[in-house]
Amino acid sequence: MSKETNLFTREICISFIFILLLVAPVSLLMAGDVEAGKDKSIVCSACHGQNGNSINPLWPSLAGQHKQYTIHTLKAYQNGTRVDAVMQAQVMALTEEDFEDIAAYYNAQKMEKQDYDYALAKKGESLYRGGNALTGVAACIACHGPTGRGNPGAGYPSLAGQHAEYTADALKDYTNTGRKMGLNDMMQSLAARLTTEEIEAVSEYIQALGSK
Repeated sequence: MSKETNLFTREICISFIFILLLVAPVSLLMAGDVEAGKDKSIVCSACHGQNGNSINPLWPSLAGQHKQYTIHTLKAYQNGTRVDAVMQAQVMALTEEDFEDIAAYYNAQKMEKQDYDYALAKKGESLYRGGNALTGVAACIACHGPTGRGNPGAGYPSLAGQHAEYTADALKDYTNTGRKMGLNDMMQSLAARLTTEEIEAVSEYIQALGSK
């Protein structure tokens, strides 16, 4: 390859990279600083634990959650799409960089294993993996995966190891309060078809997935 060709190829590559930097979303250019996120999440630890593992089963653990889902959730509180007085007060002054750093920190943490009711979790497993064709409940595995780790590219959160009580409350909220976090109101529609017994069982199985 000639010197002229090498120079031309190099110029094309540089131009292409420059264009990508111009059009890329800010969120893709900001990877998030884990150490900075650790400092910024100190206030969060009061409810969600120092390493993202909540000790109160009514409050969600954030350890290991996908970055983009955490960012999406924080922004939803900030813009009022998702309503909670405590959370809205905490995120109101946060910047895009804060979101990135906090999300990076929690993503780097590990969900702790929890005890669970084996018999109840076993009932929930069939619903998680196979759904309920009679009532039109889709299998959770389709979006959240066989291990409950979700799909970050598609925006589906990791559920494995989450407190059963929190998950059950979240499913009820989709029906009772119109909570909007699923794509195209998917979760609202699905949760409305679940019985109380099914909610308790599948929530227990999700908690159990953190121990697998």
